[in-house]
Amino acid sequence: MARAVVLLSGGLDSATVLAMARDAGYDCHCLSVDYGQRHRAELYAAVRVAQALGAREHRVTKLDLTAFGGSALTDSSIAVPTQGITDGIPITYVPARNTIMLSLALAFAEVLGARDIFFGANAVDYSGYPDCRPDFMRAFETMANLATKAAVEGNRLTLHTPIISDTKADIIRRGMALKVDYALTVSCYQADADGRACGVCDSCRLRKAGFESAGVADPTRYKS
Repeated sequence: MARAVVLLSGGLDSATVLAMARDAGYDCHCLSVDYGQRHRAELYAAVRVAQALGAREHRVTKLDLTAFGGSALTDSSIAVPTQGITDGIPITYVPARNTIMLSLALAFAEVLGARDIFFGANAVDYSGYPDCRPDFMRAFETMANLATKAAVEGNRLTLHTPIISDTKADIIRRGMALKVDYALTVSCYQADADGRACGVCDSCRLRKAGFESAGVADPTRYKS
């Protein structure tokens, strides 16, 4: 069975991608990144999701992006926006986060001898993040195959982004078909310690709309 590294945040999208990788027959090694995010409940959700979806292993690596801040997710002095999704790149964008996480996944994959990385990036129902675009994913894959011993020796890496062109409703439907328990996941940018969602941040709004559009009951636990 081929090994794959799956970046697992604990949210809806990454849980779906883990289920898809498992369904495709991969031996899934999950990686979560504790980067100092204010919504730390997602890390506990990642543990639950990895266990429920039969990951071979699940590792959490620490990286302190609060040292740089610049985002509502890594700087406690910046409020998470709750007024609704607006045009432009929101303050919840974390500078270089996806580049860093993919680089860590790349290192993990090379050590494992894995030639596949799965990542739940989405360029349709997302908040305007530049590092969720297909062009970035293709560029990273190209870089990965220039930068690693494995690739130079002929073991090229493939970066899989199977939901990048899906709507949130499409993602939910695909996950439901694969028996993903979305009650285990946390998407909220300011979830409390028990994983309850605020219901008004951009991520909550996108998640709510996705369940509604998919015609699926929303299992999210909200604070009120």
